[in-house]
Amino acid sequence: MLTRLFGLNPKETNVKTEIMAGLTTFLTMAYILAVNPNILSETGMDKGALFSTTVIISAAATMLMGLYAKLPFALAPGMGLNAFFAFSICMIMGYSWQFALTAVFLEGLIFILLTVTNVREKIVDIIPETLKKSISVGIGIYIAFIGLSSAGVVVNNDATLVSLGDITHGPAMLCVFGIILSSVLLIKKVPGALLIGIIVTTLVGIPLGVTQFNGLMSTPPSIEPIFCKFEWSKIFTAEMFVIVFTLLFVDLFDTIGTLIGVTTRAGMIKNGKIPRLKQAFMVDALATTTGAVMGTSTVTTFVESAAGVEQGGRSGLTAFVCGLCFLASLFFAPLFLSIPSAATAPVLVLVGVMMMSSVVEINFKDFSEAIPAFVCLVMMPLCYSISDGIVLGMLSYVVINLCSGQYKKLSIGMYILSAFFLLKFFV
Repeated sequence: MLTRLFGLNPKETNVKTEIMAGLTTFLTMAYILAVNPNILSETGMDKGALFSTTVIISAAATMLMGLYAKLPFALAPGMGLNAFFAFSICMIMGYSWQFALTAVFLEGLIFILLTVTNVREKIVDIIPETLKKSISVGIGIYIAFIGLSSAGVVVNNDATLVSLGDITHGPAMLCVFGIILSSVLLIKKVPGALLIGIIVTTLVGIPLGVTQFNGLMSTPPSIEPIFCKFEWSKIFTAEMFVIVFTLLFVDLFDTIGTLIGVTTRAGMIKNGKIPRLKQAFMVDALATTTGAVMGTSTVTTFVESAAGVEQGGRSGLTAFVCGLCFLASLFFAPLFLSIPSAATAPVLVLVGVMMMSSVVEINFKDFSEAIPAFVCLVMMPLCYSISDGIVLGMLSYVVINLCSGQYKKLSIGMYILSAFFLLKFFV
């Protein structure tokens, strides 16, 4: 039954491992329950309603990923995309949040169309193998950077952009403790090492004043203030086209990058193909469309899914368990939100270490392969964007090989995709 429902292969995993993996994925991305409402409420949207919507759409989309696509990936309103929604569309451009929701809804409909016509799958096939391997490595560095910065180990510095924070006390010190603890558990091959690391680090944070216990249960607010609030009067304007294109572009390549990177690390790619990729894209498209109806920004596959994969998750049961945790958080929000970022950051750092393994498969002796791969993997953390890393990696691959006379390595699809990438910089 589990094989039929979730694609669980007893030779690769078991129920206990999948449950632990689902819990680990949830705990590493539970921050979205607090962060998404905080960001989107800057537009004037109801914060309580945003919390309920974030929980419901994350739970529904993640469980659908487990049941339909049978893959161990979790979804939620995407970071970066929610900031673009609130700060760029609404606060800088001056549009209403209803207008922004309409743009997200249109983006979702276009995604459904692109998925049905297999365009998204064809884009994945166009990306060179070298870049696919570098995407995994780049995501590893990227999520490690996210973890370290969220815990204050890496901080902003006006002179050098970034620098080392104060690791002698507070969240940064707790994060360092968590990294050491989780590393030892991994080395000792303790089952559920990453999950145990999160729980113990959270408990250690209580006497340090980092973990703030906010209670156990609460009644979920109604989503009525933001449900199905669209503004149709400006859907045929140039401004709407630019916004929809930007949302579409970023979400498309963030999702592609996440799926390629995590499945590569998990060893799930068969004959160069990601299993049930079309189903995964359809879940992503439906989640974005439904999320707009419910009142939130673009929903996407989360890179933190790599934490569950590293814990051993290989089937849709991992996603389903994660979705159930989201659903439970609708009523136990104070408890889940008590887990500090300093406790989940060590997991992101160690997952980053694990995802670096693909770097040995990149041919660094061939500079026509090595340079684009390096550009791709290094620009993801430096630009704080998976999609920008893919764009710059692909453009450099095409330009370098074309100028070097190695045009036989380039397909028509690569030229078309590169032209599409260039359009991003001028729209």
